[in-house]
Amino acid sequence: MSVARLPVEANDCESKRAKGMASPILEFLDEDKVGTIQPHNDALVVALRIGGYDVKRVLVDQGSDVEVMYPDLYKGLKLRPEDLTAYDSPLVSFEGKTVTPKGQIRLPIQTGSDIVEVDFIVVDAYSPYTAIVARPWLHALEAVSSTLHQKVKYPSEGQVKKVIGDQAMTR
Repeated sequence: MSVARLPVEANDCESKRAKGMASPILEFLDEDKVGTIQPHNDALVVALRIGGYDVKRVLVDQGSDVEVMYPDLYKGLKLRPEDLTAYDSPLVSFEGKTVTPKGQIRLPIQTGSDIVEVDFIVVDAYSPYTAIVARPWLHALEAVSSTLHQKVKYPSEGQVKKVIGDQAMTR
């Protein structure tokens, strides 16, 4: 049985217990692989509600430190250049090319009843994804992702909630 657990600081547990809010354990078990094609090396691609719209082909990338929005989503949300704020730092694409962002925009991402606002860097570059969500979103949601299990798990209302990846969308 494979188990991955999120380490929790003892002080965090004690302070939450003192407040009467036991934090659920975030773990991945073999049963979490049910419904996935195994073995695989697939990326974790999910559907999320971004800016009030259901958005498919969103890559969960825990190795990235910025959320990125690509042209399809930018156009689909009917955003305009004046909706963006300046973002001057260039990004490096998957191919190693330098990409100059068009700007950034703060938008809500809703998962279930939980809403987290993140800053998306808008780029004009091709991608098979509509957006990338990264460590800022994962950390704000207090989430843990697993490409092996094709899931994102996060604590909410005393329970473990999850976002399930779509391997067909990935392929």
